[in-house]
Amino acid sequence: MFNSGEITKEMIMYFSGDCRRINHALKVYSFSKSIGECEKLDKNKLEILEAAAILHDIGIKESEKKYNSSAGNYQEIEGPPIAKAILKKLAYDEEFIDRVCFLIGNHHSYSKIDAIDFQILIEADFLVNIFEDDIKLEEIKIVKEKYFKTGTGINLINSMYIL
Repeated sequence: MFNSGEITKEMIMYFSGDCRRINHALKVYSFSKSIGECEKLDKNKLEILEAAAILHDIGIKESEKKYNSSAGNYQEIEGPPIAKAILKKLAYDEEFIDRVCFLIGNHHSYSKIDAIDFQILIEADFLVNIFEDDIKLEEIKIVKEKYFKTGTGINLINSMYIL
């Protein structure tokens, strides 16, 4: 049975003491869930999206340890094994784990977007990163045109950044 609270608790324990990363994950989760619900994802896809959103940056600590970098390509390498261990511990089935790990393992590879759950994760991460990284208006417009596809995501970016 899906339990976003348990996954969130595991993520927070994993990032223990790193409030910035914990808050980033929670914000991406909130936007993902909101967009997913507004776009009427079925229950299974929404649960996969929620789990992936909570855990999307879970590889960052290991990336910094191994490569002295938080670059997206390293997160994509290091994140899936950590997410898989967390989800196995929580008794999720292999099909669920595999899709969540695929999303985590590719969430900086925009050319690999293959379904609505992936699209929404990307949009949610951008909505948060635009604010956290203080992206300027002209670049926000480019990001919107290039990466936003869902009606809800487009409405949110327009409303948040007055585009």
